[in-house]
Amino acid sequence: MSTTNTLADPSIPAPVAPGRLPLIGHSVQLARRPLEFMNELRERGTVVRIQLGPAPAYVVTDPELTRTILVTEPKSFIKGGQIIEALRVFFGDGLATIAEGDLHRRNRRLMQPMFNRAHIAARGDAMIDLVERHTNAWAEGEPRAIHSEMNDLTLAAFLVALFGTDLPTQLEDGFTKLLPEIMRGTIRQTVLPGWLAAIPLPAQRAYRSNLVRLRELVDETIRRERAKPDDENPGLFRTLLQARDTETGESLSHEQLRDEVITLLTGSVETTGTTLAWALYEIARNLEVEAKLHEEIDRVCQDGHLRIHHMSELVYTRSLLQETMRCYGPAWLVTRRTTDEVVLGGYRIPRDVDVVYSPYILQHDPAVYPEPDRFDPDRWAPGATPEIPRSSFLAFGDGARKCIGESFAWTELMIILAVIASRWRLSIASEHAVKPVAHVTVHPDKLDMTPRRRAGRHQ
Repeated sequence: MSTTNTLADPSIPAPVAPGRLPLIGHSVQLARRPLEFMNELRERGTVVRIQLGPAPAYVVTDPELTRTILVTEPKSFIKGGQIIEALRVFFGDGLATIAEGDLHRRNRRLMQPMFNRAHIAARGDAMIDLVERHTNAWAEGEPRAIHSEMNDLTLAAFLVALFGTDLPTQLEDGFTKLLPEIMRGTIRQTVLPGWLAAIPLPAQRAYRSNLVRLRELVDETIRRERAKPDDENPGLFRTLLQARDTETGESLSHEQLRDEVITLLTGSVETTGTTLAWALYEIARNLEVEAKLHEEIDRVCQDGHLRIHHMSELVYTRSLLQETMRCYGPAWLVTRRTTDEVVLGGYRIPRDVDVVYSPYILQHDPAVYPEPDRFDPDRWAPGATPEIPRSSFLAFGDGARKCIGESFAWTELMIILAVIASRWRLSIASEHAVKPVAHVTVHPDKLDMTPRRRAGRHQ
């Protein structure tokens, strides 16, 4: 199946999803039951039309057609759409939202060295030490709101990696307080029709005020980093400050640095923290999974202390996290914008409309993942068959817009999970049936977990 800019006779309009309402289209279903609604679209076809308010959007449910959008013919499907425009208000023109073209390629080229394996490894032990300090402070038997806990922990670890260990407390606390509030406001912008999102309600005014404060915090942090001596507790951000375009000699402007920092901070909190919360939930529900994880960590970290050179040996730990991302996201809805009238999978799609793909749909396809609702890390074991197609796992995207921080995300995820599992067992603290909620990520609605020390493990 392919895309072409010349309409062929066999092309037909895409089927329309049921339940469309006047003026608001399918927005109510997307707001009330987004995952169920999106998953049901697979039965309607490989391309299905929905309405976001009065505007049409085309949902792609087929992995090969999704690969066409992201890899084979990306010039026909550029970064854009209602969701991206809402995120741009928050991120500015960071890599996640900036339009295709020379500027995107240049900024990505400047940022790439920041995420090479050597730089990440150099920050690894500092991240491990921070996670050990945070989790050692847990009180045994005291339930914790684990999603919030993991968001705070991933942000703290990322700040250490990005800015070093000497970031002032008021800046760290400011980021910790503001980012969750802003993310809640951002998701409101993505699901509401544009005319409704523009009404200056109290929640909207608070959202704008929080955005202003976040930018002030980032500006202060950048100025502080510029003033530090080169050898004073450097983090990954120092690499970005020193990056120069090989052709022009130019560096990122202050505004570009600000937008990239906001983009990076958001990615470090919502996606990574949510993945860890779900991983801990699934470990608590699956005793065999927990036993395999503990066996691997105890064998690799024989003295009870994780170090960065252990990462390559934690094969089952990585498989467990990959299965968590398959089951729960991180992103559940991603948009592109057509640059021309196209045919995709035999369906006609107009110019300048949203095309939507959902990693959640693709990663729950029973044709690729037998028993897709079953949590099974062994799907990802080395040599497992059948091999899962690359286009059916899109936790980090694909093509030229693939997440630039993938290597860092894997390192951070594995560090935090391994440190926790080396010392603690967590159990689900209530009988509440945990439900997935689709915001920017698919996160648990309420997840309290009780930590208990593993017998004989080193503190």
